[in-house]
Amino acid sequence: MKKILKTLCLVGTVFALMACNPQTYKKINYLQDVEDDATMTMKINKGVIIQPQDQLSIIVSSIDPQLAAQFNLSLSTYLTGTEMSNSGGTHRITGYVVDNDGNINFPSLGMLRAAGLNRWELQDKIARELSDRGLLRDAIVTVEFMNFRVSVLGEVTAPGSYTVTGDKITILQALAQARDLTIYGRRDNVKVIREQNGRRQIYTLDLTRSDIFSSPAYYLQQNDVVYVTPSQVRAGQGEINENYFRSGSFWISLANISMTAVNFIIALSRLNK
Repeated sequence: MKKILKTLCLVGTVFALMACNPQTYKKINYLQDVEDDATMTMKINKGVIIQPQDQLSIIVSSIDPQLAAQFNLSLSTYLTGTEMSNSGGTHRITGYVVDNDGNINFPSLGMLRAAGLNRWELQDKIARELSDRGLLRDAIVTVEFMNFRVSVLGEVTAPGSYTVTGDKITILQALAQARDLTIYGRRDNVKVIREQNGRRQIYTLDLTRSDIFSSPAYYLQQNDVVYVTPSQVRAGQGEINENYFRSGSFWISLANISMTAVNFIIALSRLNK
């Protein structure tokens, strides 16, 4: 019996070594071409670019609050569609919506071009327009995105749509939000689907290589969709459905495997007598 156990342990060790071979390591490890303590030049991130149908919060401040108030949405407009109660609740705040032509209708300034700018550029533009027109010379303008979301799908632990706080998120941070790839996700074939300027662009990223840092899709934009493609193993598992387990072929296969295992153990027992 001891010899049988030793044989089974040897077989298990062989399978374990096969599972830990370098090929498996190359399939799941990130940034394999980066040396220890490496220093890389960072690509300047210009921020999220404003697009049509974006929703923006724009607040104008000044030394004179009453003078600045005319350029801000009134409370009743700012909380349109909100059910307010003394006990509190969820408030739905409505900001400025960029129209399909890329413009916003700003108080006293009229239609302003916003699409194609980042939020800092729009802040400077509004403050400059207010000053040049003699409306408010000490304006401090704050612009924030209200609908910055990215979706992560495919072979990740927690697929879903995630709201981004601020205006910067990388592909690695988005995958971290989704609790990383599963063991079945292909690290060398991650898609980023981006709709911008009336076009749909699909980027393919290889997370095992450091050149992802120079990809236009390393920093995500609003409404980007990240899709992690499944490995061949996962794709093969997808072909097995509930009907297969109910079929006769499944039970016949299971019986054959069981008989083979029993015969193997009996043969080992006879050899070790």
